[in-house]
Amino acid sequence: MAKTLDDFITQATDEIEAEKPVTLQLGSDVRELTDDEYANLITQRANAYWDAYQYDYIEARQIAYGSIGDQLDMQYADLLNDTTTWADHIAQVKSDNPKPE
Repeated sequence: MAKTLDDFITQATDEIEAEKPVTLQLGSDVRELTDDEYANLITQRANAYWDAYQYDYIEARQIAYGSIGDQLDMQYADLLNDTTTWADHIAQVKSDNPKPE
């Protein structure tokens, strides 16, 4: 099921509520966050989760694909041996690291 930014806002809100009170230390002064600071913290955390959900698969795929040279070697071997090693590899990487809907 695809997630939305609202799902991550709910998650971040629940987490921050469970962590309360969150304090801030400025020099020797310690104080709890204001309502606005709590709201900003929730927004920042939700946006970080959203970004990870939207974009982390890209880096995971890039690592799993391997180098262009290795992929070209697979393709060449497939041509010589009438195999589908490269296509199978790409399909597996995509399956293991799905793009969010």
